[in-house]
Amino acid sequence: MVLFSRCFSHSCQVQMLVIILFVIVIILFAFFLKLSQIDHFGFLEDGTFKQRYLLSDKYWQQPGGPILFYTGNEGDITWFCNNTGFMWEIAEELGAMLVFAEHRYYGESLPFGQDSYSDSKHLNYLTSEQALADFAVLIQNLKGTLPGAQHSPVIAVGGSYGGMLSAWFRMKYPHVVVGALASSAPIWQFPGMVPCGDFYKTVTQDFAKSGINCDANIRKSWKAVNNVSSSASGLQWLSEEFSLCAPLKNKNDVLTFKSWLQETWVNLAMVDYPYEANFLQPLPRWPIQVVCKYLSFDSTVSDYQLLQGVAQAAKVYYNYTGSSPCLNTSQTATSSLGYLGWFYQACTEMVMPMCTDGVQDMFEPEEWNFQAFSDECKAMFGIRPRADWAGTVYGGKEISSHSNIIFSNGGLDPWSSGGVTSNISHSLVSIMIPDGAHHLDLRYSNDLDPPSVRAARALEVKYFQDLQKQHSSTQRGCS
Repeated sequence: MVLFSRCFSHSCQVQMLVIILFVIVIILFAFFLKLSQIDHFGFLEDGTFKQRYLLSDKYWQQPGGPILFYTGNEGDITWFCNNTGFMWEIAEELGAMLVFAEHRYYGESLPFGQDSYSDSKHLNYLTSEQALADFAVLIQNLKGTLPGAQHSPVIAVGGSYGGMLSAWFRMKYPHVVVGALASSAPIWQFPGMVPCGDFYKTVTQDFAKSGINCDANIRKSWKAVNNVSSSASGLQWLSEEFSLCAPLKNKNDVLTFKSWLQETWVNLAMVDYPYEANFLQPLPRWPIQVVCKYLSFDSTVSDYQLLQGVAQAAKVYYNYTGSSPCLNTSQTATSSLGYLGWFYQACTEMVMPMCTDGVQDMFEPEEWNFQAFSDECKAMFGIRPRADWAGTVYGGKEISSHSNIIFSNGGLDPWSSGGVTSNISHSLVSIMIPDGAHHLDLRYSNDLDPPSVRAARALEVKYFQDLQKQHSSTQRGCS
């Protein structure tokens, strides 16, 4: 009662509800550690590590009730667990056990402890293939040790990179998982599969429809930054106007600053949710609409006026709560994500070409230069990427031989440009959510959810129930 004594506004009540849900989730699941092989595919490295997973059997109907298995991605598994309310909300309806498995090298699942990131030799086992093998072995262990789980159908669920893993899990281990929900999973964002500029076009479209002149003024802002930063006084003005923690001092700082701004606009497109949320950052509902209110200038705007608006827009993303004394250009999202690990994966097999032209998008022109990217990877990690490996190992666009995968994508999400957005077969299906941002369907339901995401979730539950029925009929047929 004390929590709500002064909480009258809708936004305050939503925040309190989120806190309560968080507490409920903490109560409902238990932490477990399982020894997993460091190298599943070789025999020289026979070491093991403790892989963390979370399990809730509160609503599990045993024997044989389904297991919803979250394929953890690039971050702490508790963060993903608390941002995947869809699984918690449907567990009772399906009579399902919930398992959230942490991806190796992230969170607390570190194969070499504090040395896991010390050099490329220790990072060598950070691959999607090794992670999928971890998941497969974990499921087999659970089904072999938990009473009543031996014949339980397992459905993989994941979002973003985790969604890619859930799709690939079904493709590579169809005997382990009966189906998968791959939300916002850009499994085709690889060389030669989709145009490299589509990602940033989608970002630009989000801003274009969220406010008058919004995308056009962001497009103008890059030149304005260049003009203002050409003098020492301009660098000081930018640093003060944007409340930067570290002042801009030279051209390299300006390049970092512009990259930071670019990532800010991208992240806003990803988390353009219809309600207040705290996924990458605490944000208002429909945050791009709020941002665009500061960017509605006409063509007569001066560089300084424009950048004052850009600064206010950036502070919507970085300081919506008003609690940040300054803005840090070295971080654009929650620390729960494992950036260094993802950089390594991008430098090995997760090679995702992106480019801009400044015409069909609102960014400075930049071609995709694989050689330059490869050189950066060599300098950072001492390795070079295998550009075509993901397409080779997972099939690229030739996936019609697979089955039982749901690909959901949001029309606002730039990652949808590399996703499966139309049906491939009767069991490789696409669900489009026109008003949805990054894996909105996996989040907790909200009164402000658009009808399209409500319909998507209902359809996903129906597919899950169909998978259960198929599995049950197969089990009866074999008995």
